[in-house]
Amino acid sequence: MENAAFDFTHRLHLHAAAVEAMLDRLLDRHPLNGEIARPERLLAAMRHGVLNGGKRLRPFLVIESAALFGHRGEAVMRVAAALECIHCYSLVHDDLPAMDDDDLRRGQPTVHKAFDEAAAILAGDSLLTYAFDIIAADETELSADIRVKLIAALARAAGLGGMAGGQALDLMAETRKPDEAGIIMLQAMKTGALIRFACEAGAIIANAPREERERMAEFGSAIGLAFQLADDLLDVTADAAAMGKATGKDAAAGKATLVAIHGVDWTRKQLSGLVAQAEELLSPFGKEAALLKQAARFIAERQN
Repeated sequence: MENAAFDFTHRLHLHAAAVEAMLDRLLDRHPLNGEIARPERLLAAMRHGVLNGGKRLRPFLVIESAALFGHRGEAVMRVAAALECIHCYSLVHDDLPAMDDDDLRRGQPTVHKAFDEAAAILAGDSLLTYAFDIIAADETELSADIRVKLIAALARAAGLGGMAGGQALDLMAETRKPDEAGIIMLQAMKTGALIRFACEAGAIIANAPREERERMAEFGSAIGLAFQLADDLLDVTADAAAMGKATGKDAAAGKATLVAIHGVDWTRKQLSGLVAQAEELLSPFGKEAALLKQAARFIAERQN
């Protein structure tokens, strides 16, 4: 088990470095074909919001889910980078005063603190739209049909019925607390939708049969819920220095979470059950799914 955990951590770091390098290239100062220019300050704000470390867990899931179906290489890395652009856009906007009003992200000033609110809004807008540019571009050497399927799935995961809709529900929950079913739906949208896409993306890239795509999506839903439960647990149990951002904000704001309803012990039992569910979903893939199983455990047991 220790060797498996080491292999996972090593692979996570390798993928994070490769994705960071890809994002650095995609966000350089040279305009792409069709672009007139890349305004320097806007680009700097985008880079501040993206090139600031992080585990790159969602790109890891894209890369490893594609590898599960025998696909590796530049096209997969570009899809992984596109997803990370969406994730980072969401963090930039989530930190804004109108949303969560945070000053710190990954141990650094948030984009609106390092620049200003207008720059942060435009940086988020630009990262969101650029994600679809990256997948659609000829440099992403997948068939047009596969690229369209990826764009459609990512748009749904990021938009009204996914992450953005979940963020709206989260804001509404500050004044009108949802019941347990409402919390689960909110979390499945706000946090789970992008993780679900990350796990499903490999099957889309491989043009895998519907049942395998659905299996990977279900795996993504399980670990997406685990991610949010672990995040809410850390908000209660961790300190800001370990997290690289403010903690205790959910309780201070009276936010409804499953941890607040059921307590820490119940949450830890739920996390164990979600890991077991995730591992069972991957059982048909045998040893090839070992790293993704480790990812499920990492998500449930993470300390920051």
